[in-house]
Amino acid sequence: MYTDTDRCVRAVQSKDARFDGWFFTAVRTTGIYCRPSCPAVPPKVENMRFLPSAAACQQAGFRACKRCRPDTSPGSPEWNARADAVARAMRLIQDGVVDREGVPGLAARLGYSARQVERQLNAELGAGPLALARAQRAQTARLLIETSELPMGDVAFASGFSSIRNFNETVREVFALTPGELRTRAGRRGAGRNAPRIPGTIALRLPYRAPLNPDNLFGHLVATAVPGVEEWRDGAYRRTLRLPHGSGIVALTPGPDHIGCRLALTDLRDLTIAISRCRWMLDLDADPEAVDEQLRTDPLLAPLVDKAPGRRVPRTVDAAEFAVRAVLGQQVSTAAARTHAARLVTAYGETVEDPQGGLTHLFPSPEALAGLDPEALSMPRSRRTTLTTLITALADGSLPLGIDSDWEAARARLNALPGFGPWTTEVIAMRALGDPDAFLPSDLGVRKAAGALGLPSTPAALTARAAGWRPWRAYAVQYLWATDDHPINRMPAEGAPS
Repeated sequence: MYTDTDRCVRAVQSKDARFDGWFFTAVRTTGIYCRPSCPAVPPKVENMRFLPSAAACQQAGFRACKRCRPDTSPGSPEWNARADAVARAMRLIQDGVVDREGVPGLAARLGYSARQVERQLNAELGAGPLALARAQRAQTARLLIETSELPMGDVAFASGFSSIRNFNETVREVFALTPGELRTRAGRRGAGRNAPRIPGTIALRLPYRAPLNPDNLFGHLVATAVPGVEEWRDGAYRRTLRLPHGSGIVALTPGPDHIGCRLALTDLRDLTIAISRCRWMLDLDADPEAVDEQLRTDPLLAPLVDKAPGRRVPRTVDAAEFAVRAVLGQQVSTAAARTHAARLVTAYGETVEDPQGGLTHLFPSPEALAGLDPEALSMPRSRRTTLTTLITALADGSLPLGIDSDWEAARARLNALPGFGPWTTEVIAMRALGDPDAFLPSDLGVRKAAGALGLPSTPAALTARAAGWRPWRAYAVQYLWATDDHPINRMPAEGAPS
């Protein structure tokens, strides 16, 4: 995108917010960088320079614009629509891997040398992994400075900085303001004044590209919620989080131009990764315009898109958890799947405290489930074998599932497990691994909707027809599912039990 100068210039001159996060505009005369939708008067074309990331702008010596705050743009949708090494690296960096494991750890997860990773990221993003992680630390620091009352020393270490000196220098360099000045400016703007302060929590906004239809997104998460782990309370989807340094609880509230996010963490070092996982779960970095434009090319699918555009794919905060839940949900109702999962949570999940609601447990890790007695499971023997084999593979590391997974390699490993057919593998690829082209032609709801619309309803014929929907078939599934009057397609009513 950023190499198409004419297109970038048009986006900047029209202040098109759809391109926020796709690229950044560095202004040679002022030394600042902006998002395309910056409200300031656009600079002269000859003074514009287009770069692919905030990190590249910072590395080139530009500071963030104080008006449009480009560091708060939605992430580039490109990294969630690809499975190559660069895209997988970006997802891992956003998940805090460089801060926790360094560049060698990032490279090891990708199966490349650190030098190769550095070269590939610099070639495509104009910055290496350290610079990209630094830009993310700066963004997290600004969030904490402006939305919390934490002492600056706590902000520094919670943001991932190794020293207060490095924190101060980075904030001044990136934002042209000291940490104290940032907090003072935020106070003058009234940042966070409308949100009631709850001790021990951090309130922030998660931006997204419009349109966003929250119905199937929150409806699906709440309708399939596991008691004790997830709930719908006071207009928010709430769930527990297993994080590298501790646990957390998040409350996510849909808004007209953002998702309200309230986090309670046992260790503030987990803030960046908690934000990243919530954004991933809600598919907030998607480009709905591109998705819907492609799906509208099918005349039978177009009316569904026009009726409720901007559907997202509801994902998960933990790929291993979702894989276990997918097996529990094989050939049973949503209610039965929730019951099976709740029993595992009660028996093997770690307890948490939730003063603000009714959450009680973390979903059990594969290691905790490794001691599961299959005879205690009230399900057919064949499905018990499927579940225990999956848990063993997850626990011993022979089945790595996560945001950094190679989608086709993960599919091959899943298909090799007993009891794994196309439906289970594809739903995991869609919701746990984030493949935007995952497809469920054998799903009963998909086939029923296809038949009602006049689309082919047999799996082979529907797959052939869906070739025109690529690479967004996972989104087409959401539109097809939405034709059914099922709780997964409706925003929960206020006060509705979860």
